Amino acid sequence: MNFKKGNLLIDGRDIRTFDLGQYRRQLGIVSQVPFLFSGTVIDNIRYAVPGVPEEQMLKLAKKIGDGEWLETLPDGLHTEVGERGNRLSMGQRQLVALMRVLVQNPAIFILDEATASIDPFTEWQIQQALNLILKNTTSILIAHRLSTVKAADRIVVMQKGAIIEQGSHDGLLTQGGHYAELYNTYFRHQSLSYIEQVKDMVGK
Repeated sequence: MNFKKGNLLIDGRDIRTFDLGQYRRQLGIVSQVPFLFSGTVIDNIRYAVPGVPEEQMLKLAKKIGDGEWLETLPDGLHTEVGERGNRLSMGQRQLVALMRVLVQNPAIFILDEATASIDPFTEWQIQQALNLILKNTTSILIAHRLSTVKAADRIVVMQKGAIIEQGSHDGLLTQGGHYAELYNTYFRHQSLSYIEQVKDMVGK
């Protein structure tokens, strides 16, 4: 990492004082298109923590949608994923990548648009996996979906590379700024309160 001025601190320590290998082992990352290696689902999960028992993986997997996502795989954890995971759907790949992070249990978790282009049912399962991860990590979520960003302690709103607003979901809505405008334009239809409101209107 190279920067010319200022300090980047983690737990009060300058990032430049860390051993790079040790630091990277504390990071869990899931990108919009997660990379899977040729082999089985279990091989890909174990990539983060070699030797983790299969029983432990199954226990974690069943916490996500009661393990229903495993039932969609022909051989469960022993399903061959294919080159770069091409035998799995995008949602299944995301769930395998999130399982990898759950097993790893990192100190810092970075999520980059993992719920983009995912069907609602798979998104619900991914959200369950995310909730399990968010309980135990400092998390940085890069996302557009309301379901992903709404629960964050602090939302940072950027426009043209600059930070223009910061705060919680409710606080930013109260401010009536750019986040509130985005929410009302693009996200409001995703909220439960809005869905219930529409149902009431249709019922009348």
